[in-house]
Amino acid sequence: MSVAIIFGLLIALMITGMPISISLGLTVLSFLFTMTDVPIQSVALKLFTGIEKFEIMAIPFFILAGNFLTHGGVARRMISFASSLVGHWHGGLGLAGVMACALFAAVSGSSPATVVAIGAIILPAMVKQGFPRNFGAGIITTSGALGILIPPSICMVMYSIATNTSVGTLFMAGVVPGLLLAIVLGLVAWYRARKYNYPRLPKASWTERFRAFRESIWGLLLILVVMGGIYSGVFTPTEAAAMAAVYSFVVCMFIYKDLSFKDIPKVLLNSANMSAMLLYIITNAVLFSYLMTSENVPQMMAEWLIAMGLGPIAFLLVVNGLLLLAGNVMEPASIVLIMAPILFPVATKLGIDPVHFGILITVNMEVGMCHPPVGLNLYVASGITKMGITELTVAVWPWLLSMIVFLGLVTYWPALSLWLPRMLGMM
Repeated sequence: MSVAIIFGLLIALMITGMPISISLGLTVLSFLFTMTDVPIQSVALKLFTGIEKFEIMAIPFFILAGNFLTHGGVARRMISFASSLVGHWHGGLGLAGVMACALFAAVSGSSPATVVAIGAIILPAMVKQGFPRNFGAGIITTSGALGILIPPSICMVMYSIATNTSVGTLFMAGVVPGLLLAIVLGLVAWYRARKYNYPRLPKASWTERFRAFRESIWGLLLILVVMGGIYSGVFTPTEAAAMAAVYSFVVCMFIYKDLSFKDIPKVLLNSANMSAMLLYIITNAVLFSYLMTSENVPQMMAEWLIAMGLGPIAFLLVVNGLLLLAGNVMEPASIVLIMAPILFPVATKLGIDPVHFGILITVNMEVGMCHPPVGLNLYVASGITKMGITELTVAVWPWLLSMIVFLGLVTYWPALSLWLPRMLGMM
């Protein structure tokens, strides 16, 4: 009965158009103060202790690093490097867009930041070269989602907070699936470009490729700083995030000199706004998770699903369905923080690896960011392309379909996610 009241109240508040973070907080407070005898002091205490985790500090640092890179010229240099390598293939600039998104994702940790940084530069160039706007919009919208699968990933940090899974292991587990998805998206772009005979760039000489690599090397080195530092044990993922922010600032300010001192307040303010929004969602989600645990909701759901006779295969299918449905009405941070604590105990009881489960949830979030009605990447891409959401939905469908097929592969082939962490001795 309590479960029905909690979720009924949450859905009712969301239907009114209330932001998800406020809906979560009001649901918890309304239920606790009317249906239980929990003192208000314990709620206030939970608010502070719930977000008193070292891993949470990684979020504002990764956001800050991403904003420095977005405002600097790192994205432009990565696009030039990618174009020199694959620009002469069918759909050259489109493939360069996929590759540049993968590279930028590996230094920003944010999907919207990747869409903005790469899309704002490469889309006008594609249209100018003769590509249909739909083709470019489809590539950028879906490839930008690589920002939450290729590490570092803010979404993975959220999952780690919700389930106490190692962030470093999750980061390493996302490398192979992230690269494979980039290849899949690139293949879709190549096939369509070849089919419709879209333009190709002249083949770059090795001298031009080396020059493009040399110009982008400082941005690419950030990948080694973050991933190499975590794997070697030099610093934790949170410390890696702080290093990424400092490194991005130094590169954009003093090496590339694309960032001036007058730009810094704007970058800091944008980062603070985004961090405050995410931390507010985390705070309310932690409260909601506390309510779920106090009412034994995860345990009841685990018993119910197991009593239904669902094995790992059927359970993962149900999870994918639930997460894809949730992606229709909620953004990734809220979904992960609400659903992960509920589904995670069931997954562990069924013998599903926590790291594999985290990558599965992350890929679901990627798909959710690219489909209507609240796919965040659609709205970001809409602002860049000046296309409506309906028009963008039609534009992304070939890539979105390939992402759904890829989701099935990740779901039922755990080794795809777990091979690298096991090889590195992290599991």
